Amino acid sequence: MRTTFMMMCIGLLALSCKNEANAEAIEAFEKNSQTVLANLEGWQNENLDYSVYADDFAMMETAFGAEKDSMNLEEMKVADKMMWETYDFEMLEDPVLLPGVNQDTKMADGSVRHYSQWRIIKPATDSTEAKSGLIRLYESFDFDENGKIRYQQVYGDFTGIMTYLNNGE
Repeated sequence: MRTTFMMMCIGLLALSCKNEANAEAIEAFEKNSQTVLANLEGWQNENLDYSVYADDFAMMETAFGAEKDSMNLEEMKVADKMMWETYDFEMLEDPVLLPGVNQDTKMADGSVRHYSQWRIIKPATDSTEAKSGLIRLYESFDFDENGKIRYQQVYGDFTGIMTYLNNGE
């Protein structure tokens, strides 16, 4: 009986610790989701707030044939500027935000994933008409202990849409 009681106490203690950790992860997810929503809005408006990124930030390169496996914040700023100079971006629906998990523990960790659909527009020039295409994206954001984005990756058929926008049908 005493052993059973001790096992129940240990089990309750473990569950209470797990619930506290889960509550912290949910709170972090909710806070970090606001950062992600502001980030997506900033991207769409070509006015990204880079202060939400950690100094040691890395963005995974997911494009076919990428020369490097990742880029740092300064490289991302240059890439963003080039994209905004060439294209306009419009998010077509509210993103579906989902909590992420720690890859080792498989427990919620405050990271944020989202699914969204975007229209990418190549504006008209003197010799070409405007052209646009739709792309569905999956993107993830991991945060450091200060609530700054430390790791980001995005998946979508960028090769396909860029080929379409730049080379015809």
